[in-house]
Amino acid sequence: MAGVSTKEIKNRIRSMESTKQITKAMEMVAASKLRRAQAQVLGTRPYFNSLSTAIHDIICSNRDFSSPYLKNRDGGKALYVVVAGDRGLAGGYNSNILKLVMNELQGKDAAVLPIGKKAVEYFKSHGVPSITETYAVAADVSIGDCFSIANMLCKGFLGSEYDEIHVAYTDFVSILSQVPGTMKLLPLVRPEGEETAPSHLIEYEPSAEEVFAEIVPEYLAGILYGAICESRASEQAARRSAMDSATSNAEEMIADLSLKFNRARQAAITQEITEIVAGS
Repeated sequence: MAGVSTKEIKNRIRSMESTKQITKAMEMVAASKLRRAQAQVLGTRPYFNSLSTAIHDIICSNRDFSSPYLKNRDGGKALYVVVAGDRGLAGGYNSNILKLVMNELQGKDAAVLPIGKKAVEYFKSHGVPSITETYAVAADVSIGDCFSIANMLCKGFLGSEYDEIHVAYTDFVSILSQVPGTMKLLPLVRPEGEETAPSHLIEYEPSAEEVFAEIVPEYLAGILYGAICESRASEQAARRSAMDSATSNAEEMIADLSLKFNRARQAAITQEITEIVAGS
């Protein structure tokens, strides 16, 4: 019995050492991808901030124009653009954002535009209608795809297919902190009682309305691409942390199994000595 027990423990130690090698390799890969994802996040924020400033200036400095993008339509259909990952082994990255969206969808007439394999599979299994599964691989979504999605969203909003549009993604705060959340894309909100400059000091050609209508799709594409970059960085940070924890747990289990192996081997040796002495 002692020999069998020792053999089983040795097999478990080998298995945990193999697991440790895998999780350590995955941690290193995630760390490498995280550096690139962080660079993307830092590169997209100035573009988004410039578009956001332009939108804000037009809205606040021109109180005498109207746009369908500013009109609230209560009680209609909602659309959520949901950014998740293509693979698991990233801690709570996927489950946190998907559960958050499901909670917001409760009691709403809503559809989703899933980005990422996990989002597509999740909403399909929960019976939530998806308007397209074109972007099922989040890693392949480019800035050009974001412009296509933005144009699709604007067309759907202007055609009254959707009365409000949101994007759900995971905000990359730091390597140790990633916060899932949602952001309302349309309709845009006009700040009350805020004005950046008198309208006669800013001139738009051919008109503020036309400039605004052209900027909105660009603005949405910038937000979507920024959200995807933030989510990618969050996913890699979450996977790195998860694999680091898995590696640490594997090391602890190996140490514990090694202690049990030594005790079992010592017990077997003691028993053999006892039998030899008794036989003599």
